[in-house]
Formats: sequence, structure tokens, C-alpha cells
Amino acid sequence: MRVHLGSDHAGFELKQAVAAWLTANGHEPVDHGPAELDPQDDYPPFVLRAAEAVVADPGSLGAVFGGSGNGEQIAANKVRGVRAILAWNSDTAELGRRHNDANVISMAGRLTSVEDATAFVKLFLETGFEGGRHARRLEMLSAYEAGEGLPPLPDALG
Repeated sequence: MRVHLGSDHAGFELKQAVAAWLTANGHEPVDHGPAELDPQDDYPPFVLRAAEAVVADPGSLGAVFGGSGNGEQIAANKVRGVRAILAWNSDTAELGRRHNDANVISMAGRLTSVEDATAFVKLFLETGFEGGRHARRLEMLSAYEAGEGLPPLPDALG
């Protein structure tokens, strides 16, 4: 599995550790930066490139890292076709794939251990999309993203 990576300075060390884990476990990490630790760098240039690469590379996934992971998740979700989740435990990593067909996982470099991060990435890579009612929900989001307006409210609320 090819996994596109991006981070800021606060997520740099966790990104490096996850990249090494991916390689050791037969995956292909593609690092979109930063290439070295710079306390002044910003996440958007690196995270947006990783997110765009996921969309342009069917079958790949992405992992982005920052201090809290929040900004990186927001940035990744600005790219049309990305569904990025913030994972802070095994359930969020697994359900992000199973229920949301997420293609990018975001993690907090300041709050997540290497052991937990690699466990979350492993779950993220191994879990498939459940489909069913979850597919219907993603179709609503895709239609909204394509400019088709808000989905209709359920009859009870309309």
C-alpha cells in the first residue's frame, strides 16, 4: 500500500517513525515533507501536497501529523475527494475507514506515542469500508461538495 505523508514541525518525528514502520511492514511511504525539522515550518504546504497525492493516486491512503492533528485534518479536507479523520484511539482510526471511507488519517504528534500511531495506521490500512447506509451518507456529502446544495431533511423534520 502506498501511503502519502505530510506534517509540520510538531508532527515531524511521528511522521518519520510511521514512515519507518510502513517501510518495515512492506508498505510504500511517500513523504511530501518536510524533509528536515524546521521549527518555523507550516503544515499547509506539506499536508495539501500529501492530500492531493492521495486523490491523484487511486488505491493509496494518506497520513498527516501535527501538534494536535486538527489543523492537518482541516487542511487535508480542503482537497476535493479527501475524507480525513482525526484519530486519537483505535476506534476512531477503524471507524473512520469502516463508516466514513476515510482516505487520510491525521494524528497529534504532541499527544500520540509512536506505538499508538503505528497501531492506528495499521488499523486504518487494514480496515475496509462497510458501505450500506454509510455509502448513502457519503453520496450526500459528495453531492454537496459538487455544488448540488443541501440534502433534503428527513420527512419528520422537513
